[in-house]
Amino acid sequence: MKEKISIVVPCYNEQNTLPKLVKEVKKLRESLKECTIELILVNDGSSDQTLSVMKELSAVDHDISYLSFSRNFGKEAAMYAGLCNAQGDYIAVMDADLQDPPELLIRMYEVLKTGEYDCAAARRTNRKGEPPIRSWFAKRFYRLLTKISDMELLDGVRDYRLMKRSMVDVIVNMHEYNRFSKGIFEWVGFRKCWIEYENTPRSSGGSKWNFWGLTKYAIDGIVNFSEVPLSIASWLGLFMTSISFLAVIFIVIRKLLIGDPVDGWASTASIIVFIGGLQLFCLGIIGKYLAKVYLETKKRPHFIVSETNMGEIKNVG
Repeated sequence: MKEKISIVVPCYNEQNTLPKLVKEVKKLRESLKECTIELILVNDGSSDQTLSVMKELSAVDHDISYLSFSRNFGKEAAMYAGLCNAQGDYIAVMDADLQDPPELLIRMYEVLKTGEYDCAAARRTNRKGEPPIRSWFAKRFYRLLTKISDMELLDGVRDYRLMKRSMVDVIVNMHEYNRFSKGIFEWVGFRKCWIEYENTPRSSGGSKWNFWGLTKYAIDGIVNFSEVPLSIASWLGLFMTSISFLAVIFIVIRKLLIGDPVDGWASTASIIVFIGGLQLFCLGIIGKYLAKVYLETKKRPHFIVSETNMGEIKNVG
């Protein structure tokens, strides 16, 4: 019996790229004739004709399945939905814009067939075509997260990877609502092989991520996988308390020895504002963690599927 490869593709406004993606997958089937390749397209609440294109493609090719969300739940939810419903012996996650070269799957499959690895993951060797400031911040983020968490997140790592069923089962069983897949892929461990490649431009359109969206995503990654921000808040509080205590001692001694009262309401007000700002900053850090806990305790579903051609699906909560 042929082994099965499931390719999970999160899609948001990808009506122009999907036909090109399907053509590339057909080429893959010619190269990997010993495998059955299914394509799972996840429509993440697109506002264009993405769903219609999915239906047309799946009507022609019975190895193409689609899931369509009731609204936009985000890429993380789309990836999770695809992983939950993939039936393959090997499961891949791939972007629809062809920046993840489909032909790399051949090398990934060959690596996993050796039995030495459980996951073959793609890593970009450059960031050609990306705005310089975005590349600079991305590199710093990976370095920071590696230092403050218990995992190593390499620069240039993509969600694009091929995993064995055993690894995917572990990932699917991690039901946390606040998901940061790059971190989850590293946290679960397993034996990984990195496959490097040069960055390729999108086949059409532009990135769906703006700078603010990426910043929020980075903050979520830090909060999900590190307690260091909480430690920083605690140490800042201890430091400022110590400084305040020393300042009080200094003022008392000066009053006793010199008898000169401390003047300057402006400096006093500035200090109060500064301390108040630090307190709000620390409360903000604590609030971010509490918000994550609040969302987890609600036990809301990660996604809601409104249409699909897969029959019964796993709508994980």
